Amino acid sequence: MALSVITLAAAALVALILYKGIIYPAFISPLAKIPNAHWSVPLSPVWMLWRRFRMTNNRTIQAAHERLGPLVRLGPSELSINCVDEGIKTVYTGGFEKHDWYPRVFGSLGTVSMFTMVGTKTHATRKRMLSNIYSKSTLQTSPHLRLVSNAIVFDRLLPVIQESVESNKSLDVHDLDMGLTMDFVSCYLFGLRNGTNHIQDHDYRKKWLHMYLCRKPFEFYHQETPKLQGWLSCVGLRVIPKYCDEANEVLDVWALDLCGRAANCLDSTDPAVEPIVYKQLKQSLDKQSMKETGSKQDHKQQQIDIACEMYDQLTAGFETSAVGLTYLFWELSKHPEWQEKLRQELLTLNPPIKFPEGADLPSAKAIDNLPILEAIITETLRLHAPIPGIQPRVTPSPSCSLAGYDNIPPNIRVNAQAYSLHRNPDVFPDPESWQPNRWLKEESLPAELEERRRWFWAFGSGGRMCVGSNLALQESKLVAAAVYTNFRTTIVNDEDIQEIDAYTVHPKAEKLILKFHSV
Repeated sequence: MALSVITLAAAALVALILYKGIIYPAFISPLAKIPNAHWSVPLSPVWMLWRRFRMTNNRTIQAAHERLGPLVRLGPSELSINCVDEGIKTVYTGGFEKHDWYPRVFGSLGTVSMFTMVGTKTHATRKRMLSNIYSKSTLQTSPHLRLVSNAIVFDRLLPVIQESVESNKSLDVHDLDMGLTMDFVSCYLFGLRNGTNHIQDHDYRKKWLHMYLCRKPFEFYHQETPKLQGWLSCVGLRVIPKYCDEANEVLDVWALDLCGRAANCLDSTDPAVEPIVYKQLKQSLDKQSMKETGSKQDHKQQQIDIACEMYDQLTAGFETSAVGLTYLFWELSKHPEWQEKLRQELLTLNPPIKFPEGADLPSAKAIDNLPILEAIITETLRLHAPIPGIQPRVTPSPSCSLAGYDNIPPNIRVNAQAYSLHRNPDVFPDPESWQPNRWLKEESLPAELEERRRWFWAFGSGGRMCVGSNLALQESKLVAAAVYTNFRTTIVNDEDIQEIDAYTVHPKAEKLILKFHSV
């Protein structure tokens, strides 16, 4: 009798495991009707984890969408969406919360920034503090950003390029772009006097970039297997090298130092000194604290909160813009006819950005209104999105509908990725080719242009789209205008220029060697 009870209990346990682990997820769950990227995904996340570990995430998901349609299942509780209506429109403008994937990877100094905040309400509060300082109208009329732009273009960037021309030497433009964008963003955040000078301080730039980039190959463990490091540490093993922790510590100190310098200039109203973004955030945090508690926030904690926010905006802004510029230079160097079209348009600016005789820049609005420059920038960001990877969200309670599938349960991770959205052949014919004319009004029907804009996702969409998109575009257009007004470029070495397959990309070789020629 006792044996029978034990046998029945064991059989019931096995039946329960089979039901919960195989029968329900594979055949009964509302997710079971969604096409599987692989036969194993209803049962285990291992198939997709392995591809992410091997850095084939974007291409794997794209191939699945090409085979199976706009909604595919990547794991027992993970989906990928690749359409606008009933897709990104629902997920990213419909209030789906961020997945905790974000703070695992992008948190710093023991706290979270606006980008890594999971909750919509806390994010909205922080965004209100900063959205105005990043609005297009503010950026285009900002005396602070105008001073930064003049200094970086005329005092730093163009002299470096001119020196390479006079010495008949080529330049690694990807390395130069990393310094250029760091200077541009940091000087806007902290003030021209307090920002970096990575363009001219080449040795320090190399050292800093090594420290920043050495951690990148290990992001997978934070993103997808956050508990693994803790388990292995119990037996004295590590999957993330100790030097990554050391680099993080140095970078945290670096961010705090930049903030400390800015804090010393808070009383200044000199556009060359005033730390305009830092100041805006500090004043907003003070105001919020007074409203909520009747007193200012603890000074030490506030400095950490500000440093985390500034560090996130600085590193995200410099890295993505550098990648975008590198691929812009590469595509234009392959297409001299587009260089010439662009140069003719740039010469209509008043004043043109002539070096060395020029002393001032045309208005940011005038540069922004150039249609050929706009088309070149947009098409480069479409084909070479600096962040082509997944943007995870969590399905809401009690359920939702996506791409024609109903009753999708809550707490399911759902991702879209610019890599796939930008490769829809119905919207972008011959999607792997670089064709700026896609974006020119005279070469496309209005309805076609509007549809392409709906699918363009280089900066995300909805309330949590990139807050720095206007700054990135203004910076990129200015740099392209300054360079191609004065120089033409040809390729010396573009071996392994292809992007790595990752959330944030860069050339596999981490370089692009070009020759600059005066015009």
